[in-house]
Amino acid sequence: MEQGDMEKNDKAATTDEPQLNYRGIKAMPFVIGNETFEKLGTIGTSTNLLVYLTTVFNMSSITATLLINIFNGTTNFATLLGAFLCDTYFGRYNTLGFASVASFLGMLVLCLTAAIAKLHPPHCGTKEIGNCPGPTPWQMAFLLSSLGLLVVGAGGIRPCNLAFGADQFNPNTESGKRGTSSFFNWYYFTYTFAMMVSLTFIVYVQSNLSWAWGLAIPTFLMLLSCVLFFVGTRIYVILKPEGSPLASMVQVIVAAVKKRQLKLPEQPWLSLFNHISTSTINSKLPYTDQFRFLDKAAIITPDDQVKSDGSAANPWRLCSMQQVEQVKCLMRVIPIWVSASIYYVVIVQQQTYVVFQALQFDRRLGNTNFTIPAASYIIFTMLALTIWIPVYDRIIVPTLRRFTGKEGGITVLQKMGVGMVLAIITMLVSALIEERRRTLAITKPVGIDPRRGAISSLSGMWLLPQLSLVGLSEAFTLVGEVEFYYKQFPENMRSIGGSFLFVGIALSSYFSSFLVSVIHRTTSGAATGQWLPEDLNKGRLDYFYYLIAAIEVLNLGYFLICAKWYKYKGSDTSVQEVDMGKMQSEKEKPLV
Repeated sequence: MEQGDMEKNDKAATTDEPQLNYRGIKAMPFVIGNETFEKLGTIGTSTNLLVYLTTVFNMSSITATLLINIFNGTTNFATLLGAFLCDTYFGRYNTLGFASVASFLGMLVLCLTAAIAKLHPPHCGTKEIGNCPGPTPWQMAFLLSSLGLLVVGAGGIRPCNLAFGADQFNPNTESGKRGTSSFFNWYYFTYTFAMMVSLTFIVYVQSNLSWAWGLAIPTFLMLLSCVLFFVGTRIYVILKPEGSPLASMVQVIVAAVKKRQLKLPEQPWLSLFNHISTSTINSKLPYTDQFRFLDKAAIITPDDQVKSDGSAANPWRLCSMQQVEQVKCLMRVIPIWVSASIYYVVIVQQQTYVVFQALQFDRRLGNTNFTIPAASYIIFTMLALTIWIPVYDRIIVPTLRRFTGKEGGITVLQKMGVGMVLAIITMLVSALIEERRRTLAITKPVGIDPRRGAISSLSGMWLLPQLSLVGLSEAFTLVGEVEFYYKQFPENMRSIGGSFLFVGIALSSYFSSFLVSVIHRTTSGAATGQWLPEDLNKGRLDYFYYLIAAIEVLNLGYFLICAKWYKYKGSDTSVQEVDMGKMQSEKEKPLV
């Protein structure tokens, strides 16, 4: 059987015989089921947490917002620590198991703060927040302990779940490669489905029926997530951690600096140190001519000694070419990551200012008196994404594959680029719609919001084009980025690669806040008036959208330069790249 033959050559499986049995399709329901229930349990709660803190814990809006910002920021950056511990010590299976239990305990403690009267302040009724009794120190400590457990859970789950799911497929077979690509698409499909359910049903129960029941439901779903994960244990391919990948990369930099005065040989792939450990899970990488200064870390000098097993006696002075190439992989990814982080600014705007826009649209549903909640319009982004991904995965990709011969139809970077173009179109459409909304709000209002001003006669359904476009943009760029990190990071750093996504989102949120703050200050005395006031009819939100579109155009140009310069990991299409493994077999001797 072809797959079995190729699996015998799988580097990841050489260290542990049971890992030869790849059962990606059988493992997918457990991995994706775990992820879906986890998101159903935590997303609805985290998005509605601001309301919970102000209504149940009687916090002021400023205090609650500050706490939520710290919580979200800490959660995103915790993925870096979680990824490091996963790749270095615990492995993805153990990290996911521990983190899933931590998330369940965090949800349970949060549920108790709503269900038990003594664990939250007394109900305030119709009084103003300033006159309501706030939480006692021990009530606050109980609340913070639940948030702390949720941070631990998210810090372990977010960077590991995708990599763990992809581990279930053999990367050396055609079916395994197709399965991995399909897994990434279906993963995001179920993620979006979970968000839609959480932001509608669970949020409705919490806000309109009972906080105790509204938190008990996601707690139960999180318990199901844990159970489903552990039930599939016998099926999983479980890769063992290889040690600290970051330490290995630091060693390459230190060794290169120590040997910076040495001259590189003309054919480095023939003379540089290239020991390959038999226990490594990393695939062999061909030599690349980018970042050549790092090659000096693999120059053998009279002072360097080699152990009997072929490894360097002092890894801080001598590193193998495989280690050097792994550092090059990381350094090549960083420019793409910067561009992706700037791209997320568009996503942030469609999740924040769209809500403010919706408040001044005519949100009545047809001729009925039912008014669509402003925050619910974001559902259309997820709906567009949910519909598009299966169509793309099952219809468009096979069609593109016949023309391009590529597994995913187009390359990962091409997929990301398409999403960035759609992001620019999204901001242009958003600006045009906002300009129309503002004009009709001034000339033909249908009502007055006492806090924000005139409500436009333009239907809120005009938000659908921009929200649908941003959903399609995410389907290309976000899904492509996830796949890009998994495939381009060394195998022992894939969890850290997964955390790059969340750190990028965190940075884009901070950048968006900085951008809003700067625009708010600089336009206060402008002739056009302040762009972002409380009443959007008195501002120029459309100008702000045009500005973001301009930033994204520059970012697209930067991305295209980076994409053209980028060399995919393991690529041997360039004449300047030589497969060091082949060179070694041809010479029939080690390259030392």
